Amino acid sequence: MTEGGSRRLVVEVCSARNLMPKDGQGTASAYVMVDFDGQRRRTKTRTRDLNPQWDEKLEFLVHDPETMASETLELNVYNDKKGGRRNTFLGKVRISGLSFAKAGSETLVYYPLEKRSVFSQVKGEIGVRVSYVDEEKTTEEEKKPEEEKKTEEANKPEEAKPEEKASASKDEKKKQPEKPKEATSEAAKTKEETPNPPPSPGPTPPPTPAATKEQHPSGLSDLEIRPFAGERASSSSYDLVARVPYLFVRVLKVKHDGAADRPVHAQVVIGSHSVRTRTAKSKDWDQVFAFRKGSLNSMALEVSVYEEKAKEGDDKTAGGEDVNLGSVSFDLIEIPKRSPPDSPLAPQWYTLEGEHDVDVMLAVWIGTQVDEAFQEAWQSDSGGLNVHTRSKAYLSPKLWYLRLTVIQTQDLHFPPPVDPKSPRPGGAGSTELLVKGQLSGQIFRTGRAPLVTSSSSANPTWNEDLVFVAAEPFEPFLTVVLEDSTAGQAVGQAKVPLSSIHRRLDDRAEPPARWLNLAGDEGRPYAGRLHVKICLEGGYHVLDEAAHVASDVRAASKQLSKPPIGLLEVGVLGATNLVPMKTSGGAGGSTDAYVVLKYGPKWARTRTIIDQFNPQWNEQYAWDVFDPCTVLTIGVFDNGRFKTGENTPAPAKDARIGKVRIRLSTLDTDRVYINSYALTAVQPAGAKKMGEIELAIRFSCPSWLSLLATYGSPMLPRMHYVRPLGPAQQDALRHTAMRHVAARLARSEPPLGPEVVHHMLDTDAHAWSVRRSRANWVRVVGCLTSVAAAARWVRGVRTWTHSPTTVLVHILLVAAVLCPQVILPTAALYLFLVLTWRYRARPRGPAGMDPRLSQVDAVGSDELDEEFDGFPSSRPADVVRLRYDRLRALAGRAQTLLGDVAAQGERLEALLGWRDPRATGIFAGFCLLSSMVLYSVPFKALFLMAGFYYLRHPRFRDDMPSAGFNFFRRLPPMSDRIL
Repeated sequence: MTEGGSRRLVVEVCSARNLMPKDGQGTASAYVMVDFDGQRRRTKTRTRDLNPQWDEKLEFLVHDPETMASETLELNVYNDKKGGRRNTFLGKVRISGLSFAKAGSETLVYYPLEKRSVFSQVKGEIGVRVSYVDEEKTTEEEKKPEEEKKTEEANKPEEAKPEEKASASKDEKKKQPEKPKEATSEAAKTKEETPNPPPSPGPTPPPTPAATKEQHPSGLSDLEIRPFAGERASSSSYDLVARVPYLFVRVLKVKHDGAADRPVHAQVVIGSHSVRTRTAKSKDWDQVFAFRKGSLNSMALEVSVYEEKAKEGDDKTAGGEDVNLGSVSFDLIEIPKRSPPDSPLAPQWYTLEGEHDVDVMLAVWIGTQVDEAFQEAWQSDSGGLNVHTRSKAYLSPKLWYLRLTVIQTQDLHFPPPVDPKSPRPGGAGSTELLVKGQLSGQIFRTGRAPLVTSSSSANPTWNEDLVFVAAEPFEPFLTVVLEDSTAGQAVGQAKVPLSSIHRRLDDRAEPPARWLNLAGDEGRPYAGRLHVKICLEGGYHVLDEAAHVASDVRAASKQLSKPPIGLLEVGVLGATNLVPMKTSGGAGGSTDAYVVLKYGPKWARTRTIIDQFNPQWNEQYAWDVFDPCTVLTIGVFDNGRFKTGENTPAPAKDARIGKVRIRLSTLDTDRVYINSYALTAVQPAGAKKMGEIELAIRFSCPSWLSLLATYGSPMLPRMHYVRPLGPAQQDALRHTAMRHVAARLARSEPPLGPEVVHHMLDTDAHAWSVRRSRANWVRVVGCLTSVAAAARWVRGVRTWTHSPTTVLVHILLVAAVLCPQVILPTAALYLFLVLTWRYRARPRGPAGMDPRLSQVDAVGSDELDEEFDGFPSSRPADVVRLRYDRLRALAGRAQTLLGDVAAQGERLEALLGWRDPRATGIFAGFCLLSSMVLYSVPFKALFLMAGFYYLRHPRFRDDMPSAGFNFFRRLPPMSDRIL
């Protein structure tokens, strides 16, 4: 529960529509039972009404507001049977706590009633408003009189001064008995012989490759793998990755009697690693340093404090004149270990060894990357304190569709025309008007509506919709401009604050209409009125990524969200054999790699490992899953921004290394996949393998029924089906949404570059590419391979290529004719056996990117150059002409294929449409003769004779096509009527 307050959940049950009649008389007496967090409330019964109206408010106590989002509100509708009989079920609704709105912002939502079991018969919907109210309550301390508070403060013992604490720590340090050297060396020997402690009893995970790659030179344990959780692990457990030990040093402050204005700094040295704190005159640093234990080449840690001296006549310090105030040393074997959820290690005062009386406050411990101090620490393997190398989680901006419906105008006052010869409104002739809407760089226009100037009462009417993409936090205004397209000037404009725009969840409630007063230029404060409807569409999902790799399909409004069905956990273990991406890192180049993971609105970015071709991240992230038929995208990039400020005037772009996509529906639930995926990049010089990335993935789902139910539900929200957007409009809005997401993430700290966002969202997925076109053609041919194989098998049966198979088909034909009732059961059983047999050859793990399917191994240099060419093309005219001719050839093949498919359908239509009277007459006579034969001859005998005739031996068959085939081919298509 939140400190100092409580929370109440208010559920307003408004009404229901089109309920299922359950009383045997065509009606129902409905009431609603509401359950939340172990509490139950009931509405009154509305007798004999299939559209009951309750309008009742039910209140529930929220025991823990922090976990309210994970709770579920359940409403069950029953038919009230009098006389003690059992009430019948009318439907239920489950509402996730994520969709609860704060009081004042809730809206009425109609939820369709769901079944309780497969055999339930329900229909209709129920309208509910759900909100929560936070109430403040006074604590006991606020109720106490001030005299009691003063008495309590007076009775509190005085805290010891820092000097007393320091002297006490010195005395304790002196009183501690020194450990004998033999015991110390014996302990170190034991530590070296048994680097890993014996595991505790319980399930142990499969060893990750990362755990066997590194060994500390001194024999210390490098990697620690925790056992996997039994049912479902949280994202903080870090059970998918190895826990890498780090040496943490927190330097807080120093105390000495030197000059107060002299700046001091501390230096931490362990082996070849040396790092210093910032220079501070206040003698207070509070900085954390994390050294990867696997890279340490010494067993002694030394912390020194230096006082900096200024040059004469200069405020700058001279590094060579710093005075060493003393140092303190630690043995790595004696440093304690800490593993969350243990409390943080308390810092202590240590007396430095030297000529000066100096104390420094430190905390030294050995932890892992799970430690909460790791994110803020200077990291030895990720560029120190550089903000561009930090790991970070991002959220895409919440996107809405904004719909502007332009209806008509009234009472227009036109400005004087720019050209005196142009027709004036109100005189002879006519003019054309259009409405332009503008929101954050998006400009859309309506069509032109004529204004008959001879009629003063004429009002131009459009009734057109303009749809924009709006991102929270919203832009301040939507600008609406009325333009005179004939004169080329604006008549007037109005600004609509987005905070005042109505939000709707579905198409059942129309947005309120409003009149906008148009303001003209100077001298025309009023230019007329514009009748519009404006609303934020919360029932749509705003696509911000390519549809074939969508990772989120939820509606924009939080009130339409359903509870998650599972949890996706991804552990980024490491990468191997990465290629050099920079040439400045020595003779072999360097690579500063990091990983970006995108699923739903959440982005995750690992820390950057500096100058390593085999980096090990060992970071774990988790996402809620709302639909299993979605895709996780993982990209690896080379950091080009972390050196900004040294010699680079402007930040460079992060280079692409590779990308992997994993579809969640291909994963088994509650199973850990630890696989390496090849990183292949398509470059202007050709396809190149950039290395491999190692991932650990787990998709856990607590309820199989919820998972299976999603396969029967629509992929997108309801509004996409009842009021669909056009393909061209949807594509334009998708690109606008991508630009919104890239712009917002580029303003984060550290920024996620636009080139990274566009690559992860597949911005150029629909751009022309010969390679992609060839790949799609191969996919079409591959889908038809099974059909061709079945046709070859039938041809082999007919030609008696394998006589036993043909004889068996004859036997099956006789059995089907004699027992027709077993045809469908036998076919279903045969399919079941085939699927069971193929289960052994199922894919064993999630598939990554396929270079062969992408046709990157058969692409030419000119095709690659065309793929990486910008739009519009920047190549010479002769090159563009060559590519255009090639494009025409490919388009001609596709055009011919589409024409052949269309011709078959047109021949079938011509058979019934008397386009060829003789052919249709022949077919009509054939149908009459067939009806007589079918009436007189038993169907079994006819079917058996037809089957035997079709399977007759080749010696009884003619080599020429059949009469029926020739007849169908002679039917007239529409091809000859195309210009």
